[in-house]
Amino acid sequence: MRAFKPKTLLTSLALLACVGAILLALRWYESRYVRPFNTQATVFSGEQLRLPAELAGPGPIRLVHFWDPACPCNAGNQQHLAELIQRFAPQGVTFHALQKPGSKGQLPPGLEALQPLAGIPGAEELPAVPAVGIWDREGRLAYFGPYSEGAVCNSANSFIEPILEALIDNRPVRAGSTLAAGCFCAWREPS
Repeated sequence: MRAFKPKTLLTSLALLACVGAILLALRWYESRYVRPFNTQATVFSGEQLRLPAELAGPGPIRLVHFWDPACPCNAGNQQHLAELIQRFAPQGVTFHALQKPGSKGQLPPGLEALQPLAGIPGAEELPAVPAVGIWDREGRLAYFGPYSEGAVCNSANSFIEPILEALIDNRPVRAGSTLAAGCFCAWREPS
């Protein structure tokens, strides 16, 4: 049997140590940041939602962003939300946000245009977040549901742009209930 040279042995051990360190780092990253994608569909029903008195009735198109600061799914839609604000606020759409009751946190920079709401009648029945409600110029709920379907949210797979464009063009939209699979967090505590 042939003996290993010390230089070859040290190089092999160093290489093995590097591979081990990379595998440990990958395992740490997965356990901390990678979440399994839940393919179970969630039913979003907005029948119970009403705008607060100060926003109700005729006015601009109103978009309400429902969110929970502790939800890791927010990261997937915040850039998309900033793009929506940039594109549709100049066209008269107003943007509002309702944070999960009892949660602590704030929206990241770039979402300052979202006007915070203290509450929305019927919001206690929301199934999951992030979600969005859109009310037309008459104050009727036109859409309630997720921003998109799937693991990521962007303008390529969004439900929101076509709805806002239709409402801006004075075309009626009635999609108060939606069924979608995606990255969502529970809004209410399990009973």
